Amino acid sequence: MIRKTVFFLILFMSFVHAQESAVKPDIWASFRYFLGAWDGVETGRSGYGKGSREYKLILNEQYLFFSNRSVFKPQEKNPTGEIHEDWTFFSYDRIRNTYVVRQFNSEGFINQFVLDSLSADTSTFVFVTEQLENLPAGFKARLTYIIQNENEFNEKFELAPPGQGYQLFLNNFWKRKNTGNTGNNNE
Repeated sequence: MIRKTVFFLILFMSFVHAQESAVKPDIWASFRYFLGAWDGVETGRSGYGKGSREYKLILNEQYLFFSNRSVFKPQEKNPTGEIHEDWTFFSYDRIRNTYVVRQFNSEGFINQFVLDSLSADTSTFVFVTEQLENLPAGFKARLTYIIQNENEFNEKFELAPPGQGYQLFLNNFWKRKNTGNTGNNNE
């Protein structure tokens, strides 16, 4: 009798574990493309620059993180040059059933975006701000990622002053550093 009970208990636990594994969706499936290291060419209000970043899943795959470093050498549009860094965290808000992006910028700005739209083929992600820290009230921002192909994507950052429409602030083109890696693995 004890053996039967232990057998059924083990069988039940295996069934429950299998159900949990089968039910848990991959919340990062649409974002795995970005995993890995990237080099970028950046243009915008700061002039022409070059950047590098690396996307990775962190903290038990609860968050997608990238650190970014962009260098804008002195130029006519930006005589003193500029070094920009940011840390960006993507999270999945289970209560609202949407993705949230939090950007911490070296200039002291903190942007919190929410996913506004995702194309059916998951090649275009559009995020709009819910909150901007250290900018005057009424400002809005939009962040758009457009996947061009397996190893290149375009990133646009737009700002809207109070009462105005969005204006392009940065237009960045990113290329995967290791073109043999499609980014569809958990590094």
